[in-house]
Amino acid sequence: MPGWDLNLSLDPVTAREFHDETLPQEGAKTAHFCSMNITEDVRKYAAEKGLEDKSREFTEKGSKLYAKA
Repeated sequence: MPGWDLNLSLDPVTAREFHDETLPQEGAKTAHFCSMNITEDVRKYAAEKGLEDKSREFTEKGSKLYAKA
């Protein structure tokens, strides 16, 4: 199941069964919205880019924690 890292669950077999039972549509099985998948993407981005971009953006915007919208 691309995009769904059910192998990280405590019980991958049961998790996969529940997933397939509650989302029987084929599109749901290949969706990329799993919170574990998103977390992994964020971790990869942070490992590759670090916080350099955000640090630079923070400095350029005046180093303030709160900004008016």
